[in-house]
Amino acid sequence: MTTALAYALAALAEIAGCFAAWAVLRQGAHAAWLLPGALSLGLFAWALTWVEADAAGRAFAAYGGVYIAASLAWLWAVEGQAPRATDLAGAALCLAGAGIILAGAGRG
Repeated sequence: MTTALAYALAALAEIAGCFAAWAVLRQGAHAAWLLPGALSLGLFAWALTWVEADAAGRAFAAYGGVYIAASLAWLWAVEGQAPRATDLAGAALCLAGAGIILAGAGRG
């Protein structure tokens, strides 16, 4: 599995899992949503182990940029709020940082 696919799956799983808790605690959704949310968070952690990096911390740091961009996609697709120009600029900056981290990830 490629790093990009692992990060995409991890982001979707993390955001979905966290959103399940948000929906229960902030929006009054039924507590039964916490179980699939917890399973989704488990998938998130597992997916991060597929990233091609020489250290967990480096893989997690680069993932941060992907998470930010994916969160804005969720904001738009699921919550119906278009990202602002400042959101997009910030995400682009974070993705650039993630790319720089990953560029050196295999160089022990």
